[in-house]
Amino acid sequence: MKSRIFAPNRREVLAGLTASAAGLLGGGATPVTTAQLALQARQETLALRPDQPPAPIWELAAVSHLGNVHLKRFDRCEVTFRNALPVPLAPVWYGLDSADVPDPLRGRAPVAPDATETSIISIPSAGTLVADFRLFEDRLKQPARPLPIIAAETGPVAVDRDEVLLIEEWRLQRDGTAIPPGQDPKDTTPLYTLNGRTSFDLSAEAGERLRLRFINGSQRSVLAIKLESHEVQVMALDGQPAEPFPARNGALILAPGARADAFVDAATSAALVLHDGKEARPIGHLAVSGKLDRRAALPPPRPLPPNDLPDKLDLKGALRFDLTLGAAEAGWTRPANFSTASAPAFRARAGRTVVLAVRNPAAAPTVFHLHGHHFRLLDRLDDGWKPYWLDTLAIEPGQIQRIAFAATSPGRWLIESVVTDWAAPRLVRWYGVE
Repeated sequence: MKSRIFAPNRREVLAGLTASAAGLLGGGATPVTTAQLALQARQETLALRPDQPPAPIWELAAVSHLGNVHLKRFDRCEVTFRNALPVPLAPVWYGLDSADVPDPLRGRAPVAPDATETSIISIPSAGTLVADFRLFEDRLKQPARPLPIIAAETGPVAVDRDEVLLIEEWRLQRDGTAIPPGQDPKDTTPLYTLNGRTSFDLSAEAGERLRLRFINGSQRSVLAIKLESHEVQVMALDGQPAEPFPARNGALILAPGARADAFVDAATSAALVLHDGKEARPIGHLAVSGKLDRRAALPPPRPLPPNDLPDKLDLKGALRFDLTLGAAEAGWTRPANFSTASAPAFRARAGRTVVLAVRNPAAAPTVFHLHGHHFRLLDRLDDGWKPYWLDTLAIEPGQIQRIAFAATSPGRWLIESVVTDWAAPRLVRWYGVE
């Protein structure tokens, strides 16, 4: 692997989802269940420096769950969102390729302050997801935290424990408060947390197999995370299963918003080390003690169950488009100025393969995120693709990356672009599948 540096009413929606699920699953398939998820956008504080008071932040929290949010593939989920912040906001889902995912920029108004909205979504795939309102960063008065969400496989996976590791980046002022992205970071200090802590401890028994779901929750920095003295077996990227492969030197390189699921057989206590491209710093620690009481060792990791993405893509018959990222290019706008009346970046017929040549003209790496579909990263000669699916990619300055996806989800979908600079604006466009 090459390293990545990188609205209908509720009753109508429920009826439509039930009918669709019945048709997709068939009589003997996994039954559809309805899950409940209550989300709240709210004010919070986070202890970022031991010698100063906790910093005020905003966050998206799951008030219906203790600990991590666990859903299942094929769930139908009733999501109640409460906006307890003083600006209009709505959760945006990353990793869900589904036509019924609520998207507040495609004609769906964000939720007003002190208001509540209920929506229904389906969970078509297992994987590591993120719900986040930071797409509205022009409105944010404080830096904000996303919400990791686990969509579990319908069958068992051969691990002993499943852990989410959310990496976040902050810019601290001298008084200990933090500023949101899009602002000038002058006179601020970068700081990173793992699961909200500047030093995170994870305990395990020797021989215990851990599924570690790494999420780069930062909004501007490409980060490398390394677990020392262990083989880290990559099992999924951006919420989709991959052909298992070992991470080079035990390190994972993640663009902002990217996710990686890795299996680790705990062997010895070791540091979790973060590298932001300038320096390496310990951010956590795996403490291994004792020995897991197991009659027989687990077999080598097998691929995770597929999520029914196509095995092959028709590159010869593909629709091909050029897409240039950045503020200097026509069509890109800040989310606050986005309009569905704007021209699309491209349109495609449902069922066609789309190949995009994505160019970064900026002087710094730029992060590209595709909503609605996962894509394959094509080989340089257009004669194949990497053995994994992505929805997020960091593209080097002046570089062109070519990607391909099967246009299977009809609708209008967002494309995001942001330069890896704290002061850079987040930009959006849309594309259509008809």
